[in-house]
Amino acid sequence: MKIRHKAVPAVYLILKKEGQILLARRCNTGYQDGNYHLPSGPVEESEFPTAALLREAKEEIGIDLSGSELHLAHVLYRLKHDETGDRIDLFFTADTWKGEIKNMEPQKCDDLKWVKLTELPENMTPYIRHTIGCIEKNIFSSELEK
Repeated sequence: MKIRHKAVPAVYLILKKEGQILLARRCNTGYQDGNYHLPSGPVEESEFPTAALLREAKEEIGIDLSGSELHLAHVLYRLKHDETGDRIDLFFTADTWKGEIKNMEPQKCDDLKWVKLTELPENMTPYIRHTIGCIEKNIFSSELEK
């Protein structure tokens, strides 16, 4: 039997408030440390993407989201950049949540901040910057080599 290709699915949260989005600066992860990113994480086996995002939002920034208030904004396919393989990234937006936003993983994140879309920081993970640009242009899907 032919072995089928397996890509790793991951989910990302674009949390919106008053024309700004929430960014998190990575640290001590070994990947893109020092760059701003979005709250995110892999979809675990036998888990739906929206459930993964609800879990990650609670784990990373301490908030509760409703799956019905998540809106799929972009799908990004990235080719293998490390031993984990190709990626299928699902970006969701939300503008309502319950709880106070706080850094729940200080060992992996050393800053949370709200930024205007027109004032994104220079030190940003490249594919996150790419995706935000696509969403701003109403481009629903894209592909990147890395």
